Amino acid sequence: MVGKDEYMSKTYIRVDDRLIHGQTILAWCPTLAIKEIIAIDNESAKNSMLKSILTMSVPKEYRAHVVTTEEANELMKMKTEWNRLVIVKYPNNLQELKEEIANCEEIVLGNLAKRQDTPHQLAGATGIFFLSNQDIEEIDELVQLGIQVKFQQLPNTTVTSWETFKKSL
Repeated sequence: MVGKDEYMSKTYIRVDDRLIHGQTILAWCPTLAIKEIIAIDNESAKNSMLKSILTMSVPKEYRAHVVTTEEANELMKMKTEWNRLVIVKYPNNLQELKEEIANCEEIVLGNLAKRQDTPHQLAGATGIFFLSNQDIEEIDELVQLGIQVKFQQLPNTTVTSWETFKKSL
């Protein structure tokens, strides 16, 4: 028989500029057995209307937070018995969470719309994946820490590894 202490919670990181949305709730949470969603965005966390919009469709079975980076650091230090999905808008948001995400299962790059400084696109992907030179440098730093990074729009769609993307540059 397995003791309670032998169950380990897992933290998954998703980079998705939409933060919490239908695909998060209907696809990612059930697939990863998520019980807590931590959306990190300083602007949204400070705006009660945006927070309400982001969390209004989240079923009660999930603990949902829309927090600042500072609040996220505190939340993520707390031990849990359930799996967490941490969502940030852009790869550079991960730099302020390096210590807290060091033991995450993986980083999944999701929807990343074109921005002014994003010349790199994952070609042939089912989804929108645009990265800046800075995004690439910062993700490379996380990969060097031993964190697995991949592109994947939905759990049942094609996975492209970070290494494959880098070879295409």
